[in-house]
Amino acid sequence: MALIKLQYNKSLQQDTTTLYPDWKYFMINTNKNTPAFSRRTFLKTAGTAALTVSLGPLILNAKNKSGTKLPVLGKGEFSYTPHHGWGEVPDHVQWGETHGVCVDEEGLIYIKHRSKTKTPMDAIVVFDEKGKFVRSFGKEYHGGGHGIDIRKEGNEEFLYLSNVKGVVAKSTTKGEKVWSKGRPVETGLYDDPNTRYSPTNIAFAPDGGFYIADGYGSHYIHQYDVDAKHVRSWGGKGEEPGKMKTPHGLWLDDRPGREPSLIVADRANARMQYFTLDGKHLGFIQDVNFPADIDIQGEVLLVPDLHARVSLFDKENNVITHLGDDPVWTKNVLDGFKIRKDSSKWPVGKFIHPHDACFDKAGNIYVAEWVVTGRVTFMKKVS
Repeated sequence: MALIKLQYNKSLQQDTTTLYPDWKYFMINTNKNTPAFSRRTFLKTAGTAALTVSLGPLILNAKNKSGTKLPVLGKGEFSYTPHHGWGEVPDHVQWGETHGVCVDEEGLIYIKHRSKTKTPMDAIVVFDEKGKFVRSFGKEYHGGGHGIDIRKEGNEEFLYLSNVKGVVAKSTTKGEKVWSKGRPVETGLYDDPNTRYSPTNIAFAPDGGFYIADGYGSHYIHQYDVDAKHVRSWGGKGEEPGKMKTPHGLWLDDRPGREPSLIVADRANARMQYFTLDGKHLGFIQDVNFPADIDIQGEVLLVPDLHARVSLFDKENNVITHLGDDPVWTKNVLDGFKIRKDSSKWPVGKFIHPHDACFDKAGNIYVAEWVVTGRVTFMKKVS
């Protein structure tokens, strides 16, 4: 494991200092023999993908807009063609950094972005499966748009939204607010007004409650019950088990055959951490570089990694494939973060900074990237 210190960049002051306080340091896993966490057997009710992996990538005669054949990322059953710049963004929306993505039961895709325009614009844009614009909303989250997750409660689906300016909200899929929560004073951890609170993502508990990750603030996980009342908090900044540096994303691992547990993308510590549902540390996944968030389908764990790749893990949390992995390209991407501002330097088949990703019902993957102009990539599964 190597620790690399990057040069400070004034043009990225807000991102590297305010919203990403640990970003002047990046952990890169140089030990390919690090054992993966395999404490439990992982299954999932949603999806039935088998994990048979062949040795070579399949070739698909897919082409991009210029007519050039698209590359295939991955191998065997886990092969995908990348369609960059997916989604017909409407004229009234100017993409900022695309931070979050989720898919509802109908197959609609929700993208949350963070625009820096002076005039507030909708932070959430919804597309159909073909990339056609459906609707947009969320001007109240302008400039702070980050995590977005969806859960069905009774007969209705709801969005849970994280805003890095210190707000978590629940809304309908049309944008009607159910409730919003500000600084969690009830935890007792933020009595000092100088203590930062900047929530990044939310995970759902099996009892109807939820967990909030204070990823850009003070590195805590906050647990709430079904009535949105505080239950407990744990974590805080550190490297020892149970402590975190930028707990950026999190997810409930409730696959059949195992006790439900919470997995956290402990990003600046370059690891994933497992916790019991009441916050006791269980173990790690180490074969990540800078994990940003999590999704699960069938037995497959999906991890968008801000270091220019998207990782898939099997039921034992062994690596299936690192989509887009290229050490030389990654080094270029991390060199002062200049490439994230220049789309002319984005080759087809390469990621810049995957910030969130999720499966659809067919096993395709949508990837939202932390780049200045915003970018969504549709990873079509090769069948």
